[in-house]
Amino acid sequence: MKPTAFTDAELYELERRLDELPPPLEPLDPGMLDGFLCGLLLQPASVPEASWLSHVHDVDARPAPAGVVLAPLHGLVRRRHAELDAAIGARRWFDPWVWELDEEASPSEAVLPWAAGFATALSLFPGLLRQHEAAILEPLALVYRHLPVDDLEDAELLLEEIDSLEPPADLTDAVEGLVRATLLIADVSRPRRIAPRKSAKPRRQ
Repeated sequence: MKPTAFTDAELYELERRLDELPPPLEPLDPGMLDGFLCGLLLQPASVPEASWLSHVHDVDARPAPAGVVLAPLHGLVRRRHAELDAAIGARRWFDPWVWELDEEASPSEAVLPWAAGFATALSLFPGLLRQHEAAILEPLALVYRHLPVDDLEDAELLLEEIDSLEPPADLTDAVEGLVRATLLIADVSRPRRIAPRKSAKPRRQ
């Protein structure tokens, strides 16, 4: 069953609940959260919810202070997780949570939170890179090209691939690159199962 689409009202509620979390918590913002969830969903082995959900309300997975109710927030996160999971599994287009900034901002600046969330997931859960880094280098570059170069100092092959890419022409181009990269990586780490064809029954003579 296809999950119900996440609504604008739910997105506003999610953003509000993240903003209201008290210090010392450092929650992911909605854009980072969206990239984070995609990075999780591309792992070759499913990541248990207990291992990742606490990183939503605090990037370092610190427990919430006494009295902070997380259940409504986590419910919304599960909704988006299910929606993205279905889209990625079906190789279907999805709309990343990316917002246009002021006119002086570059496309990479606008998609940076999403790309940073994606990279955070791959850093915390390195199974994808351990098993498939060479095979996903090209689509990975479409995401990582938006990160500061200083964050990629030890990734020479990835930097070479990024250098071979044309900068995104505009925000639409950058966003399309995020989706394309996600679905291309899924082809490697989450290959679709094709049901075997049923053999034809022999005809009676």
